[in-house]
Amino acid sequence: MSLLDYFRRTKPSPSKARDDLFDEAFQRRLEWLAVASRRLFGGRLRAERRTKKSGSGLEFVDHREYAPGDDLRYLDWAVYGRSEKMLLRLFEEEEDLAIYVLLDCSGSMAVGEPSKFDHARKLAAAMAYVGLANLDRVALIAWSTAVTRRMPPARGKGRIFKVFDFLRAVKPEGETALADAARAFAAENKRRGVAVIISDLYDPAGFERGINAIRYQKFEPMVIHVVDPREAEAAPDGDVTLVDVETGDARDVTLTPALVAKYRDAHAQWRAELEGFCKNRQVPYVAADVREPFEEQVLGLFRRVGLVR
Repeated sequence: MSLLDYFRRTKPSPSKARDDLFDEAFQRRLEWLAVASRRLFGGRLRAERRTKKSGSGLEFVDHREYAPGDDLRYLDWAVYGRSEKMLLRLFEEEEDLAIYVLLDCSGSMAVGEPSKFDHARKLAAAMAYVGLANLDRVALIAWSTAVTRRMPPARGKGRIFKVFDFLRAVKPEGETALADAARAFAAENKRRGVAVIISDLYDPAGFERGINAIRYQKFEPMVIHVVDPREAEAAPDGDVTLVDVETGDARDVTLTPALVAKYRDAHAQWRAELEGFCKNRQVPYVAADVREPFEEQVLGLFRRVGLVR
């Protein structure tokens, strides 16, 4: 049974099952990718990822001088026989990487057709599978103003079904407060690693605080900005009522051509500031357009910007 077949059979509403995640052919293509971490985090089990940390792995990398208390099993007796120098052999280790997929489940993610949330769930499943296929340790975190639901760290491709079940259960609702959610996430996860933020980043407190909260807690953030360009288009001229989808607050306004143009400019400036903020802090960033093919984004765009390799 394929992964897509599994998802179709377990969805409460068959009509909603189409294209929820991905099929087996796409799954096999994902196995060639790996989440691209720029930093070194201590792993617990050997995986498909090599670190520059010296230890007792399989591939020799260097020597260092013997110090009292060192394990004599790693002494290089051939070197000692030639030069009488006591040098220890150092090896390159392969370790698993901790990958946390932080999925925005606030109310604004439910907007659009297809909704940003549906697109974000696909991206979350793909990023999770890339990690699982590389024997990394993957956890999923759903958040809005706080961590609302979590899937404990899992390892191995077979765990993708747990990912499907988790993503099927989460719903987009509530307000957005990434900084508060990030602090709660960091307090609950002592092991540092890569934190993949999947969100529209419509945070009243600003995207800066949320991303920095991840950085300051010594995680390595990656940002997948789920965007729907139609949101930059205001309604036609005239009297309208604007309603905040997260708080329910409403405001009556009169839209003029000048006001509509100002809104579009402000939205474009906000997006440029977000991308510039990430670039200046060496945080991998990609804008994932809900109208573009999901497979092309993961296999093409994500590789070009450095989210996966």
